[in-house]
Amino acid sequence: MKKLILLGSLSAFLMNCNKKTETPAPKTETDTAAVIEPAKDTLGPKSFCYMGVTGKDSVFASIDDNLGTITGKLAYKNSEKDSSKGDVSGFKSGDTLKLTYEFQSEGKKSKRDIFFIQKENTLTEGIGDHKEEDGQSKYADEKKISYKDGQKLESADCKMVLKALK
Repeated sequence: MKKLILLGSLSAFLMNCNKKTETPAPKTETDTAAVIEPAKDTLGPKSFCYMGVTGKDSVFASIDDNLGTITGKLAYKNSEKDSSKGDVSGFKSGDTLKLTYEFQSEGKKSKRDIFFIQKENTLTEGIGDHKEEDGQSKYADEKKISYKDGQKLESADCKMVLKALK
């Protein structure tokens, strides 16, 4: 019996000595932010389209905001007086778009200041006295601009607005 126990112990010892020690493969961690969602470009220009209707008159605006520098197109389509269409450029100051509107109306090119308050999905045009300065119609006093009664433009489908601006 002693021989059997000794032989069993010796064989168990030899089997343990012959075993290879396996090391687990190192785990590699993946960057979950890169895998889940690609980075979004928040610095590029943002485009907005607006439309306003008063009676039979319409206003269409396409605005591109590139970090506060504003460019775009604007068109007034009036039923009983001359319409105008042209480009806007300027800057954003707080919630106010301070733009210069270069347009064609009555067969001649003109330039005038036009300010809008931009809140949520609306633009409200500023109303105020203008003066001629260097061939451009400018607001006489920016502090006296009223937005209460100005034309309101609501957010609109850009395909429709761009078609109207052509």
